[in-house]
Amino acid sequence: MMACVKDNSEDGKVWRSQDGWHVDVRGLQPPNPMVAILRLLEMPDIGQRLVVHHDREPFFLYPELAERGWRWRLVPAEPGEVRLELWLGDASANQE
Repeated sequence: MMACVKDNSEDGKVWRSQDGWHVDVRGLQPPNPMVAILRLLEMPDIGQRLVVHHDREPFFLYPELAERGWRWRLVPAEPGEVRLELWLGDASANQE
């Protein structure tokens, strides 16, 4: 089951599915993807996991995530998509 929560040109598309919250920031111009992701991480409803669908690897996002206590790893995605799994805490090391 998928429920679309928000879809606009500056913050991308946000939804929740069985595996948690997702945000699709593909097609957004910098710095909008990073701003949208960081804004979501501050929302209490997001919890401790977020899946990001991006056009490119967000190298400038990684230090911001680390500063806030979030970890990340690249996960398999469709061609042309970079998919990141973000989680709160230090359960394992970041994988870049």
